[in-house]
Amino acid sequence: MISDFDIIIAGTEIISKKVMDMGVNLKMISRVGVGLDGVDLLSAREKGIAVSYTPDAPAPAVSELTIGMMLTLLRSVHVSNMQMHQGEWKRFFGHRLSECTVGIIGVGRIGKGVVEHLSGFNLKTILLNDIKNSDDYDGYDNIKWVNKETIYKEADIITLHTPLTVKTKDMIRRAHLKSMKHDAIIINTARGGIINEDDLYAVMQEGHLSAAAIDVFNHEPYDGKLIEIERCLLTAHMGSMSIDCRTEMEIKAVEEAVRFVKKENLQSKVPEEEYIVQQGCRL
Repeated sequence: MISDFDIIIAGTEIISKKVMDMGVNLKMISRVGVGLDGVDLLSAREKGIAVSYTPDAPAPAVSELTIGMMLTLLRSVHVSNMQMHQGEWKRFFGHRLSECTVGIIGVGRIGKGVVEHLSGFNLKTILLNDIKNSDDYDGYDNIKWVNKETIYKEADIITLHTPLTVKTKDMIRRAHLKSMKHDAIIINTARGGIINEDDLYAVMQEGHLSAAAIDVFNHEPYDGKLIEIERCLLTAHMGSMSIDCRTEMEIKAVEEAVRFVKKENLQSKVPEEEYIVQQGCRL
C-alpha cells in the first residue's frame, strides 16, 4: 500500500527498513503518539525521510489511567466486578493509596504526570528511577531517587513508563518479580515486552504479587496466558484512548504533515537523542 504515498500518518504499526524500501515516494512519517520503537529511525535518516511525533498529547490520558489502575487493583474492583456478573457476592479488604509506597520507573512526560496525580493522595513515599535523576523534586521529603532494585524491594505499587528499547526489553523478568513484595502490584501502561509476560504469568500462578495491570503486550491483540489470572487486569492498549487526547494526537500529527508540505519547520521533529538510542541498540 505504501508505494504511492509521500507522507504516512502512522500509528503503532511497524515501519521497518523493508517498508521504507517499498515506499519509493516516502518523504515523511508523522507518528501519532510517543512510542518510536516501531519506526526504524536510522533507516529513515539514511533515506532522507523526516520523522515527527506527538509526545505530549497522550501523557494526560495514560497517567490518569495508571492512577485508575492503582485504585482498581488496591480494592480488587476488577475481581469483584467479574464475580458479581457470575452471581457471587464477596467483599474484599484492600488498601488505600495513601498508605502505599509507589515506585515509578521512567519519569518522562507520563511518569511526571503520575507523580502530579499522586500528590493529591498524600503518599508518605514515592520512589523514582530514570536514566538520569532530575532536580524537579528537590525539596520534596516524600520523593526519592533510587535504583530499580530498591523499587523492586520496597514499593507496594510499581508502575512502568519507559520506552521499549534493546535495554528495556524484558527488563523485568522472574528474578525481579520474585524480589518484589509478596503482595506488590505491578502496572505496565508503557510498552509490551518491558515485562517478560511468561515470567509474570508463572510468578502470579505461584501466588506471588497481589495483582497486575497490563495495557500493552508483545503481540496485539493479546490472547496469551495472562487471561487465566483473575487478579491480572488486562486492557486493550487503551492508555491514550480518551477522546480529547486521541483527537489532539491526530490533529497534531496531521498539522506536522501540513507543515512538511508547506516546507515549514516541524514543531515535533523526533529529537536527536532518539536516533542515538537506536544507534546504540543497533551496535
